[in-house]
Amino acid sequence: MFMEWVLMSERDVRRIEVLKEVLSGRRTVASAAVVLAITARQVNRLLIRFLEDGGGGLIHKGRGQSSNHSMSAGVREYVLDLVKSKYTDFGPTLATEVLLAKHEIQVVRETL
Repeated sequence: MFMEWVLMSERDVRRIEVLKEVLSGRRTVASAAVVLAITARQVNRLLIRFLEDGGGGLIHKGRGQSSNHSMSAGVREYVLDLVKSKYTDFGPTLATEVLLAKHEIQVVRETL
């Protein structure tokens, strides 16, 4: 059988420990919910996923993937170069407004 290494956060490891306690009968679903600061319904969902997929099933499925709202690296670099060359004295909010008005490029101010 093939084994795979998975990096887990401390939160994920703590969830596994608490879920094992629930499965062994040393802890109730309600007390697990309190310890993990989630609802009892979510604990039941985690238990099902833990039983089906093991510890790796508790890891967030989006880990390691870029955001759906991110812009491509090339566009981001172009925008940053444009702001550095033409709008150096602008704040991020004003720069986003000018980029939209003059260049028809929409970016969030956090990008700048």
